[in-house]
Amino acid sequence: MSSEYHDPANVNNPEHADHHIVQPGTYIAVYITLLVFTGITVGAAFIDLHILNPIIAVGIACFKAVIVMLFFMHVIYQSKLIKLTVSAGFFTFLILIAMTLTDYISRAWGRW
Repeated sequence: MSSEYHDPANVNNPEHADHHIVQPGTYIAVYITLLVFTGITVGAAFIDLHILNPIIAVGIACFKAVIVMLFFMHVIYQSKLIKLTVSAGFFTFLILIAMTLTDYISRAWGRW
């Protein structure tokens, strides 16, 4: 690797200039949050909410996915451009899930 491509001041990539060290307590809190919401998902599966069962299950799963993206993928500590990119991907995912749920709900109307 030649020295002409080396950027010691990180002028070309300023997002790589500082690193955030995550404390173990943050990971423990995220782990407990994910366990609690997994329990809530299991509890919601035993309650008959008719048409709202898949919607609530997907909502809880999306919340858990956001927690994983923010903390385990370190998106919360990144630049605004990376946050915008991840948000756009997640918004597209939500649109696809919403279209899938509307198709799922409309096929077996009243047979739950």
